[in-house]
Amino acid sequence: MPDDAVLVAEILRTLSDRRQIPLLTSRPGGLSMDRAYRLSAWIEHARAQRGERVAGRKIGFTNRTIWDEFGVSAPIFGPMYDSTVRSLGTPFRTTDLMEPRIEPEIAFRLATVPRPGMAADELMACVSGVCAGFEIVQSIFAGWRFQAADTVAAFGLHGAFLHGPMIDLSGAGRGEWIVNLPRFETTLRRNGTLADEGHARNVLGGGPLAALGHLADLLASMPEVAPLAEGDIVTTGTLTRALPIAPGESWQASFRGLPLNPIEYPSWSRAVRQPISPLAQQGVCKDDDAPHDGGNGDFLRFAGL
Repeated sequence: MPDDAVLVAEILRTLSDRRQIPLLTSRPGGLSMDRAYRLSAWIEHARAQRGERVAGRKIGFTNRTIWDEFGVSAPIFGPMYDSTVRSLGTPFRTTDLMEPRIEPEIAFRLATVPRPGMAADELMACVSGVCAGFEIVQSIFAGWRFQAADTVAAFGLHGAFLHGPMIDLSGAGRGEWIVNLPRFETTLRRNGTLADEGHARNVLGGGPLAALGHLADLLASMPEVAPLAEGDIVTTGTLTRALPIAPGESWQASFRGLPLNPIEYPSWSRAVRQPISPLAQQGVCKDDDAPHDGGNGDFLRFAGL
């Protein structure tokens, strides 16, 4: 069985080399979910060693309508970083990613850390802000063929989260969100043409708050994994299919039933005029065009390689 440190170094090198690798689950000894999350934690440590800061968590595979397509049967989660969370309008190159796909999502900013078993109103009380965004996912495995454990170790498939304005919540405004988050509809367009539609119930049957509650429950059962923290951004999973994205395309998403403006990628025409987002002002995301450098030298030293 390959040593964990060797596998982590190989996974990290995919960021700099932009080269896909064989499935981890196909290696001698296979890959369990427990080991996959352990590898993910090592990768998180290595990226912190090179200066990246965890900005929150992405929850993947919450959309039950795509489980059969990808051969999974439950959600996963993984870290997002200040290098991967950016406001829409900030330059970003999808060509830096491997087989990128685009996903319209709802994200929460946490005021307090949710506890396991919370009801919808209790979860909403933990949220200080809501935004819409596109998660740009990628696969370090060819053809988007993998097992769930592979995806956990492979950055949770996360490439970037490009977000719209954060809506700050007040106590009085949370009630409307609780009512509408389980029942809004999403339209995704490519170059102005309908590409897919989705409904909040696609996300674990109950919408984005159901995904947040699932993550709180899951983390409570995994004491070896870093917990959520105040100020974290949590993306709650795609509302539509995850569709391939190519250079030259424009993508638009709207969220009927929520007080969120439509979002668009790319937004080059607005890049100069757009103010730095609230997330960036808090240090949660970087509004620069730094390349996604693999930079695994710090890890190699940490691992003694």
